[in-house]
Amino acid sequence: MRLLLSACALATLSACSQHPTQTIDSVPEFNEARFRQDIQNLSSDKFEGRAPTTQGETLTLDYLSKAFAAAGLEGANGGSYLQAVPMVSYTASEDQQINLGGLTLNYREDIVLSSRHDSQQINISNAPLVFVGYGVNAPEYDWNDYQGVDMTGKIAVILVNDPGFALPNSGKFNGKAMTYYGRWTYKYEEASRQGALGAIIVHDTKPAAYPWSVVQNSWTGPQQDLVVDKNSQESRVQVEGWITKEKASELFDKAGLSLATLSDRAASSPLNVALETTANIAFANKAEYANSYNVVATLPGDKASDEHLLFTAHWDHLGIDPTKEGDQIFNGALDNASGTAGILEIARQFATQAKNGSPLKRSITFVATTGEEQGLLGSRYYAENPIYPLDNTVAVFNLDSTNIYGRTSDYTIVGKGKSELETYLSQAASSQQRMAVSENHPESGGFFRSDHFSFAKYGVPAVFAGGGNEPADEASAKYKADMKQKMNGCYHNVCDEYRADWDLSGALQDMSIYYQAAQTLANSKDWPGYYPGTEFHHLRPAKTVQP
Repeated sequence: MRLLLSACALATLSACSQHPTQTIDSVPEFNEARFRQDIQNLSSDKFEGRAPTTQGETLTLDYLSKAFAAAGLEGANGGSYLQAVPMVSYTASEDQQINLGGLTLNYREDIVLSSRHDSQQINISNAPLVFVGYGVNAPEYDWNDYQGVDMTGKIAVILVNDPGFALPNSGKFNGKAMTYYGRWTYKYEEASRQGALGAIIVHDTKPAAYPWSVVQNSWTGPQQDLVVDKNSQESRVQVEGWITKEKASELFDKAGLSLATLSDRAASSPLNVALETTANIAFANKAEYANSYNVVATLPGDKASDEHLLFTAHWDHLGIDPTKEGDQIFNGALDNASGTAGILEIARQFATQAKNGSPLKRSITFVATTGEEQGLLGSRYYAENPIYPLDNTVAVFNLDSTNIYGRTSDYTIVGKGKSELETYLSQAASSQQRMAVSENHPESGGFFRSDHFSFAKYGVPAVFAGGGNEPADEASAKYKADMKQKMNGCYHNVCDEYRADWDLSGALQDMSIYYQAAQTLANSKDWPGYYPGTEFHHLRPAKTVQP
């Protein structure tokens, strides 16, 4: 089957050479049974939840390396499929003494704290607490919650998300759609830049986009990070974490303040208020150093082999929590055995195409990343230490938690409207009679929460897409409603396990769109860029206006 995708029909585009005009030679026929088996294998109890630097990682690396080799792809790192990612695991003791403003708090139940310092003991005494609104310093938005306050020796108490979430019609930030200023990673980074001793985020389910159980499961136990130099480590806040909204409200009440009132003020304008009370925190801490690994495999192109398109998916999940009763393994079937299985199947299809005499002009490289759950560590490391230069990296297609909810009549591009790369996806989706749309909940900040973001920060056009909002038919709608109920609460929980009753037809549709878009781009000379008005336009500008 030959499918012509023409961009010249789009009247708003000023340069057809920057948009897909390549004929698609074939629509792939993915092997669902093999795709399903990969998900089941990678998320089995044998792989122990695939935590970095564990036996689960060793098994995963072996599985993926053998799968890429069997498909005929080359090890990208001098013949090896592995790229070492130097990591440090910080483990805070479960026995923590925490008193904020005279309020004694229970670890896990009320608050979760950790430290990314190579210190055996964390002892903080009488550290002043300062409410800093959303903890944002954004000159382009004329916003600085730290204006006029010296945070040295103090602990910042911070709201989750950004002001646009609270006041979506105010014109502040990006409205309901989260900016990077709303991400927890940014809030710790900015508090550190301000010289704060600590940073504690007030958890609230709606603006966080996940319940307290996710904090309990994701931010307890060993916390991995990339190894940094001593000066970088010392400049980071000494303690960081989350507090429940309920306990934060009690803390503010004891200080004679209202969290609700101050939150309203913080959404309207930059704000910092001293709570006129202090924190006492003590817990044992441990740092352990070990390499984790990205798995990187390449299918060389036959014309412009030095130019690469990347497919990414994170192989890691949360491992085992021995403190839990009953099931202790976070199998991570949907998140992200499904995405990892997806790039394996796409790799096999491109390799088969090349063996059959139709190689791509550009190279395709597959990066199964480590440490995504700990802050995009593997992708961050690759972007900072690329095996193939980022200047020669045309685009990144990211798979994370693929569609298990059946076919849809639309196709979601997370953070839609950022780059010309989306045009390739939109036109491939149209071949399935599907319309590309934005995500339903842009306030969750999905664009900043997966591995593609590590490349976007360097100006490489990167997309995270798949699934949709509208089921394809009544049967799909019924199935989706039933499966949503079964999977409710399973994000970052032990019930994210492989299910034989998953309908993977929607995932296969989405993989086909990625495949077709990548094939078109790999056989062209196009270099997509970011549209004006986006965060990354200055790094690699688009040659057209946003359609």
